[in-house]
Amino acid sequence: MTQSVLDLMRNSGFHNSLFVNCEAKNQLANPVYSMQRNQSTMAASVAEGDSCEFASSKYYALCGLGGILSCGITHTLVTPLDLVKCRLQVDPAKYKNVVNGFKVTVAENGVRGLGLGWAPTFFGYSSQGLCKFGLYEVFKVLYSDLLGEENYYVYRTWVYLAASASAEFFADIGLSPMESAKVRIQTQPGFARTLREAIPAIYKAEGMNGFYKSLVPLWMRQIPYTMMKFACFEKTIELLYKYVVPKPRSECTKGEQLVVTFAAGYIAGVFCAIVSHPADTVVSKLNQNKGATALDVAKKLGFVGLWGGLLPRIVMIGTLTAAQWFIYDAVKVYLRLPRPPPPEMPESLRKKLEASGELK
Repeated sequence: MTQSVLDLMRNSGFHNSLFVNCEAKNQLANPVYSMQRNQSTMAASVAEGDSCEFASSKYYALCGLGGILSCGITHTLVTPLDLVKCRLQVDPAKYKNVVNGFKVTVAENGVRGLGLGWAPTFFGYSSQGLCKFGLYEVFKVLYSDLLGEENYYVYRTWVYLAASASAEFFADIGLSPMESAKVRIQTQPGFARTLREAIPAIYKAEGMNGFYKSLVPLWMRQIPYTMMKFACFEKTIELLYKYVVPKPRSECTKGEQLVVTFAAGYIAGVFCAIVSHPADTVVSKLNQNKGATALDVAKKLGFVGLWGGLLPRIVMIGTLTAAQWFIYDAVKVYLRLPRPPPPEMPESLRKKLEASGELK
């Protein structure tokens, strides 16, 4: 599916209009193709082999496309596991574990019942992916430019955290209506079975509040998740190339680089699942209980109840995060987007540290 979408993009007039005038070699240096540059006055330059300039409008737009594909496709593919996870959270007496959850769901609704909620999942997480990945690239460059090259290197982890949190803030505003519809479809028997039925039903019963009442707990779930997802991934990539991969990234093939991307994504996904799980449980219960608040739900569940369904979510989110990073990076490779290597200490900072004796 991803390949066919990318082929269509490449063969379309849209692709041709985006990838023209790629003539000059880009001499911008690491980190992030020289974060100390002044983008407003610098002439456009495109590195040899790249299809567009780093940090250009084209670059951000295609990063957003990569986010749509990575999040929309992956979340939709794991809809059955997500459905069982949600039901474990809201009705543990009936759905005792993952295997039992699948058995009960199939017995009551047939195999097709495992696909309940696929439409709001696809549209909601495609919207989220557009903002999550696209705006992350925007905010990372923005914050790095504000700090300058040397400070960016020193405080780059804080840049990853701030940029991902900023991006997810906006991404969740687009996700919230679809997430509300998805959870109701999956956990409220007799409510609705399709997105077309769910949207008017929610609006009739609760108005616009029905679509956004879980936005705050959604932020509580998704912002820590995304901060861990991006910061952990970026740092893991650095460590893998420094200590595990036997050669520099520049000497690795595109396929080898994508394997490292997948491994770093899975490691990040495990941590993501753990830090965001309590809020995920609250979101599931909140959309099931009309009129309840996030604090009411958290008190009722208690500490142990907040961790219900953690194991399937670790499996789901670990696999999901790894697949998302793999697809996102594959889109960048396929469309020949600039892919800066892991950050290296700027020469100016190295000289300062050597002069002060802090670096031998």
